[in-house]
Amino acid sequence: MDFSSRITRLPRAHDPEQGAEARALFPGLPDGLADLIEGAAGSSPYLKSLIEKEKGWLPAGFDDPEAALERVFDDLRAVAPDALPGALRQGKRRVALMTGLADLAGVWPLEEVTERLTDYADLATDLAMKACVGAEIKRGKLPGATEDDIATAGGMVALAMGKMGAGELNYSSDIDLICLFDETRFDPDDYHEARSSFVRATRKMAAMLNDRTAEGYVFRTDLRLRPDPSVTPVCMAMAAAEAYYESLGRTWERAAYIKARPCAGDIEAGWAFLETLRPFVWRKHLDFAAIEDAHNMRLRIREHKGLGGPLTLPGHNMKLGRGGIREIEFFTQTRQIIAGGRDRDLRVRGTVEGLARLAEKGWVPERAAEVLTRHYRFHREVEHRLQMLRDAQTHDLPGSDEEFDRLAAFMGRETVELKAEILERLTEVHDLIEGFFAPENGDAESGAEEGFDAEVLNRWPSYPALRSQRAMEIFKRLRPDILSRLSQTAHPNEALLAFDGFLAGLPAGVQVFSLFEANPQLVDLLLDIAGTSPKLASHLSRNAGVLDAVIAGDFFSDWPGCAALKEELATRMAAEGDYERKLDTARRWMKEWHFRVGVHHLRGLVDANAAGQQYADLAGAVIGAVWPVVQAQFAEKHGPPPGRGAVVLGMGSLGAERLNAGSDLDLIVIYDADGVESSEGRRPLAARPYYARLTQAMITALTAPMSEGRLYEVDMRLRPSGNQGPVATGWDSFRTYQQNEAWVWEHLALTRARVIAGPDDLARDVEAFRAEVLEKAGEPAKVLEEVTRMRARIADAKSPDGPWDAKLGAGRLQEVELLAQACTLLAGQAARTVEAGLQAGVAIGLLDDGEREALCRAYGLCWCLVQASKLLSDRALDPDAIGEGGKAFVLREAGFDSIAELRAALEEETGKAGGMIDAALTRQPGQV
Repeated sequence: MDFSSRITRLPRAHDPEQGAEARALFPGLPDGLADLIEGAAGSSPYLKSLIEKEKGWLPAGFDDPEAALERVFDDLRAVAPDALPGALRQGKRRVALMTGLADLAGVWPLEEVTERLTDYADLATDLAMKACVGAEIKRGKLPGATEDDIATAGGMVALAMGKMGAGELNYSSDIDLICLFDETRFDPDDYHEARSSFVRATRKMAAMLNDRTAEGYVFRTDLRLRPDPSVTPVCMAMAAAEAYYESLGRTWERAAYIKARPCAGDIEAGWAFLETLRPFVWRKHLDFAAIEDAHNMRLRIREHKGLGGPLTLPGHNMKLGRGGIREIEFFTQTRQIIAGGRDRDLRVRGTVEGLARLAEKGWVPERAAEVLTRHYRFHREVEHRLQMLRDAQTHDLPGSDEEFDRLAAFMGRETVELKAEILERLTEVHDLIEGFFAPENGDAESGAEEGFDAEVLNRWPSYPALRSQRAMEIFKRLRPDILSRLSQTAHPNEALLAFDGFLAGLPAGVQVFSLFEANPQLVDLLLDIAGTSPKLASHLSRNAGVLDAVIAGDFFSDWPGCAALKEELATRMAAEGDYERKLDTARRWMKEWHFRVGVHHLRGLVDANAAGQQYADLAGAVIGAVWPVVQAQFAEKHGPPPGRGAVVLGMGSLGAERLNAGSDLDLIVIYDADGVESSEGRRPLAARPYYARLTQAMITALTAPMSEGRLYEVDMRLRPSGNQGPVATGWDSFRTYQQNEAWVWEHLALTRARVIAGPDDLARDVEAFRAEVLEKAGEPAKVLEEVTRMRARIADAKSPDGPWDAKLGAGRLQEVELLAQACTLLAGQAARTVEAGLQAGVAIGLLDDGEREALCRAYGLCWCLVQASKLLSDRALDPDAIGEGGKAFVLREAGFDSIAELRAALEEETGKAGGMIDAALTRQPGQV
């Protein structure tokens, strides 16, 4: 489409005489284009000079401006290296002129304007680099390189940083580059010679772009964003740069790398380098400490540039001053740094796109994002006009009325109206962002400590979390609010001790305190947790990263279910290339979801039954996602699993989908080599040791303490022959054993077995066989006799831990489960739940309906108390030791008004249940 039909606005000529001179150069132009030439040249001496130099090229370019610039790019690609400096300068004139006129006339929006300028910077840098590296190669100065290596600049790459990296260049931008080379392409003995060659090429490239000649310049080139520029060469080895960022990289450098991208040379090597820096830029936990770093950086810039004081327009810096462009960029980048480690969708380079993503994901209010986007675009347009006037690297508003009139005419505005709008926009940006970076602190601490135990408060500074000056400063700001919130709890001093326990166990404080400062509602959640469940609070102090989930996701939304959880974890693990990182990712993820279940249970959002199902879903998702990863890692050395593969069976509470907050996982692995004798890999193994070692690798993946802790404790004793048998059982052996050798207790255990992971066909076979075994295994006299002996052995071996032990003892949790398994076995059914088992007991005449209801009632109460006790403490329930918050939680869960009533009900219900179990075990099916 031609240029003139898209004109939506026009500048006015501040100097009519200059405008008329330029207009006269193009006597045949339509009025709209002629008016544009006159207004642009009559306000901008720089554009007038470009118009005069390119008067022969410009009219044809108006026919299709996009195609005109493409021809400029194509022509440059064909230029010989020795003619490149002049050709690049001519190209820059044409790109700047067409882009400037399209900007002034509203033909291209801001994003297209900056993209066109950036595209040219990319091309110019790439051509200059390859010309200079090519010269080194042709002179034989780059060891081992041939002319074929010129296409990748011999392994050298330029990373575009800042506005260039984001595709947001302005008319007079420096281009910020970090130049690196891939040292792995060279023999170690050639390293220094190669580096010297790349350093020479970099300097020549920068001169080609930067030096002013009679034809102008291409781009001012800044190489100072590289690591430690005062002592490092202008082109560094990638390994050296990576080592610097891993050990010494600062927050501002992390922010800079948000926008980084390879723009010239060996693009593939550049992307690979950025991937190695991903953990440096994007932290695995929410990084609220970055807020203070960014705020301090803003203050230092203001102080260094002398930009403090009240906001006035004359000479105001639209980039670095109050309410300016940099403030919006800092706001956006800081929020991206905070959450981008968890959410890959936030890892975008553009400011406008970043604001949109942040709003979409709930990190920035939609209105704030809309306001900042609108002002950002306006600020950039003002910045562009300031620079287009005289091709000056300036961001300062005019200091005189005359020059402000020129700017207003250039923008097609009236001066008074323009001044008012600029001031209004700068003020709104400043107020919004200042509130984000430096929110009003609460009242001073005076009086906040009144009524609290001074001994507790005085020991806080000695805790590890407060050992750094920075942590102390943040906590000093938080302390009055925390004490105020503690004073509003039902039992302030009890809440103080609970918070003290959390603080004492916290190994470091900066990140957590920064998170609390940015999200005060988390303090309430912490106090709620600490005042009710010291165990959960202790876990939180050791794993404070789980609070990320409260801020970053749908923490209080509906439970997604096992399948969705497994898919989410598998996706997260797939994004990690390293095996240990995959396992650490699984550990972080599991802790977050485990914490969520506990908080939901603690706050009454789910009851004991729902929590049990959710803990089981979580464990199933972990096993289902980790098992393929372990197999893939194992297969790298030993080849894929021989035969049909292996399934993981969940036994006990996991199989019955009824875990508590502290449950171990009872697992069995069954494999089917299907006649295949060994694997096929670099180090093949016979089928039996293959699956044994694979199973051990799975156990290690789940149980090994890594940097993020462990996933679960695993118990394999329910496998055939217990601890004496192989850790993985062959499919044929498993069937033979269950049909001919298994004890009654092993068939009882099979009533709750469930395939958690593995190939579908083998899983179906295992489940069908389980149902077949259970249908035939229940000889009444033998089963009831064995259950009676088991009950007696358990009672002899394990005494209840006091009157509140809801798991052990006559008529309590374990006994009811045992009876339900026996009923399931006797009925030849495959259902796994206690309720289904007791109903089966009614169906076969071992129980009556009244007994089933009473047993279910006793079981439900015991389960509720077990779930609550496991969330509150590692010990058996003790109402005298769990505080008022813990008591209130237990009573709410159990549905009683007092501890005395609850204890009486527990003894009564379990006493009845114990008698009913006694009676049931002396009957035969059909006697009721």
